[in-house]
Amino acid sequence: MTRFLLAALLLSPPVPGPPAAFYTTYSYTAYTVIDLTTGEPPTKVPGVGGTLALRADGTYDKRLSLLMGDSGPRFFTQHGKFTTKGDSIVFRFTDLKGSDVQRGTYRYNAKTRRLTITLLGYPTGNKGVYELVAAPPAGQ
Repeated sequence: MTRFLLAALLLSPPVPGPPAAFYTTYSYTAYTVIDLTTGEPPTKVPGVGGTLALRADGTYDKRLSLLMGDSGPRFFTQHGKFTTKGDSIVFRFTDLKGSDVQRGTYRYNAKTRRLTITLLGYPTGNKGVYELVAAPPAGQ
């Protein structure tokens, strides 16, 4: 039985990757924090800006800005590699703390060129939901 299951897994057709239009630069339009430890409703973070470039070679550049009250914007820059499989997305990067991984899911709507990325947070169950939109293709 185990051999049959292993053979079925090995012979399964590969899961198709995202369409070519997925690999582009997006603008952040919203960020929502879901914190299950507080019992509070999800928090929509104000003043979201910046870009996320996803490239077909598996590299990415994230430049996110968040308006943090009277203290002004906070900037987050991240460069690394990403992979997708089905609706899963994994970002691998190195920052001042060392190597890290962020895991989550994504949903891409080719018609509207919108991308939603939900990243798992800490503690387990918490998450961040990012809404992005791609610029129109050149010439439009």
